[in-house]
Amino acid sequence: MRSSRHMRAAAFICTAIPLIAANRLLEQANDSDVLDYVNPLIGSQAGGNVFSGATLPYGMVKASPDVNGENTGGFSTDGSQITGFSALHDSGTGGNPSLGNFPIFPQICPSDDINTCKFLIGARATNYTKSSVIAEPGHFSVTMESGIKVDMTVSEHAALFKFDFSKGAHHNGSADPLIMLDLTDLWASRQNASISIEAEEGSQGGRIKGNGTFLPSFGAGSYAAYFCLDLNGGRVKDSGVWVNNRAGTEPKSLYVTRGFNLFYLEAGGWIRFKGPLTEPISARMGISFISTDKACQNAEREVDTDFSELVSKARDSWRKKLSPISVEAGGVEESMLVSFWSAVYRTMISPQDYTGENPHWTSSEPYFDSFYCLWDMWRVQLPFLTILDPFQQSRIVRSLLDIFKHRGWLPDCSMSTCKGWTQGGSDADNVLVDAYVKNLTGIDWNLAYEAIANDAENEPLEWSIEGRGGLSSWKKLNYIPYLDFDPNGFGTNSRSISRTLEYSYNDFNLATLAKHLGKDTHTKYLRRSGNWQNLFKADQRSIINGTDTGFTGFFQPKYTNGTWGYQDPIACSPLADFCSLTSNPSETFESSAWEYMFFVPHDIALLIKLLGGEDTFLKRLDFFHTSGISDIGNEPVFLTVYMPHYAGRPGLSAKRAHYYIPSRFNSSLAGIPGNDDSGAMASFTLFSTIGLFPNPGQNVYLIIPPFFKSVSVTSPATNKTATIRNINFDTGYQNIYIQSAKLNGEDYTKNWIGHEFFTEGWTLELVLGNEESAWGTRTGDRPPSMSDTTRGVNYMV
Repeated sequence: MRSSRHMRAAAFICTAIPLIAANRLLEQANDSDVLDYVNPLIGSQAGGNVFSGATLPYGMVKASPDVNGENTGGFSTDGSQITGFSALHDSGTGGNPSLGNFPIFPQICPSDDINTCKFLIGARATNYTKSSVIAEPGHFSVTMESGIKVDMTVSEHAALFKFDFSKGAHHNGSADPLIMLDLTDLWASRQNASISIEAEEGSQGGRIKGNGTFLPSFGAGSYAAYFCLDLNGGRVKDSGVWVNNRAGTEPKSLYVTRGFNLFYLEAGGWIRFKGPLTEPISARMGISFISTDKACQNAEREVDTDFSELVSKARDSWRKKLSPISVEAGGVEESMLVSFWSAVYRTMISPQDYTGENPHWTSSEPYFDSFYCLWDMWRVQLPFLTILDPFQQSRIVRSLLDIFKHRGWLPDCSMSTCKGWTQGGSDADNVLVDAYVKNLTGIDWNLAYEAIANDAENEPLEWSIEGRGGLSSWKKLNYIPYLDFDPNGFGTNSRSISRTLEYSYNDFNLATLAKHLGKDTHTKYLRRSGNWQNLFKADQRSIINGTDTGFTGFFQPKYTNGTWGYQDPIACSPLADFCSLTSNPSETFESSAWEYMFFVPHDIALLIKLLGGEDTFLKRLDFFHTSGISDIGNEPVFLTVYMPHYAGRPGLSAKRAHYYIPSRFNSSLAGIPGNDDSGAMASFTLFSTIGLFPNPGQNVYLIIPPFFKSVSVTSPATNKTATIRNINFDTGYQNIYIQSAKLNGEDYTKNWIGHEFFTEGWTLELVLGNEESAWGTRTGDRPPSMSDTTRGVNYMV
């Protein structure tokens, strides 16, 4: 049974989580349930687009109400109306609403005439009682203003809904509840669909089956989805199909297409029960991407128990996944614990495990979907899973390699079993090499090398959905030119700056893998990883509202003949227009030249030198974060928070992390600053909070003090427990600067540490103070950079 505290956590009446009493302090009790600190509603408004409904870790089926407002993740707390309840969703994505296929909707019609029911989306949309919302791992509940209470939970491939009409019947003065199904999705992308109803008058329940073909929300092609809905809990009065706003009891099947002039026909099926009902109607929906029969089999195999048992199983699954982490709160406000554990939860909503549901090929390997997109996920989310859930991350990497084996290319983005649009470089390369340097097991590394080398050497015809474009220019000119001539493949002819920088890092990662596998190609790719320098224009200035910022040197586009083009350094920043693939293609993707100026993850030491040395570099970073140019709601900015480590000022990184947490990352319903992007925003919160931030593709974590007294992580791979502990910790966060450190009892002066910290179960003790110290500032204590030979460090070996 939920504690009263969790009941308060689940309901929302204002934008803050009401379980937090003013200035209330507490310790995380040893006997407390960690799930009580998880609020799935964080990020459910202000563009967070999180999935707030019921799901299992990495679960394919995700049950949620769908609304007519901010509905990218299905449900939102933006005050919009509920239009249905569906079982497929993505989490934290941008762009078009994703999935939301085959929504079902309960209602009681005003009279016996079936045509008084509200079938169209606009007509049936209804408000809900805000205080009725309960959102918790594995369970979601809401009561609509009609009085109908809806609960939902899930298995891996099926959802179980409960529709309680008892109050609805009383308020509407009628007693015959109806469940309708709409052959649509959240984006209204349906191309064609079919439905059949099996419900004899007087029988105890009925079945609705069907399928549809839809478009992916951020990709190419189409996908087919199949459902099998079993309704039980009352005697059937009648059933049939509906089209537009009319319905009938005959026929019992229907096929619809997109129609004339792409006219969108609203249609579906329905079953009405004889009432009044004192018990809820149970709606079990099996889902498949293979066939309707498999959808029925999934439901029958997985949902053979009562609702509360299914909820209990889901909660146990989440408890197990969160169990490697423990926190000694040290008296911090409970809101910090809610923010932290809710973020841990959100990292495991995606990618989704579609193993056994791959419609494209048969394989014994895992199959994951909803990489939405790897451009977002490789920087923090997947590296966090490498720590918390390494066996699952290994399966994810194997899935990427299996996609390469069967499609010929690693994906950069994928959803709904379709190929998604490529945003920058070939980001799966970074994911694979990060897994390699952190010693994940069970992966064919020679196949990984083959897959990454394919990205580096061969251009696909449609590089908008896989691989890299402009490889001829990349190899000949050593940069991606502005207005490139590329007859070998086709994609959006833009992003010359960001693709040059991202290809450089892709090739660095390939060089790393090649070196460790004994390939003589590593020198070629290491050389190519320096191509980013070819777009650095040392005399380029930046003007904002007529005022020179005082900083020179920015990446700029360059033509094929070697002459410079121009992009205003603040273009694509919050001070200007947003730059996407379609609406405003630019030479940087979703970020400004200011922001991309810092994207050289493998050679930050050389970048610091090019920008005028450490003092100028740090001033430039500070201006970037305080002038309105930076966008902490987009992933490329994340590492910039921690780049002072490379200039010998780790204290400034800690200060900047506290600048953003909790002001932009917190436990309110608008508690993340942008799309959660499959848990990327969540993972920035987590790495910052535990005090170890990654530079993925390298065995490097940058150290700051945790936001708790201590954090421990038990590695599921080695069963050893790593602990990072603060000495002189204070809840007011005055002591945020490391004065000294000990690793396993020995003095430790480096401001970074490797993944061995987690796998070997080391203990790192940090002595804190309220002013910066000399700790971690020496040249030899800074993180490695590719061209930095002054310390004799070569992390390619």
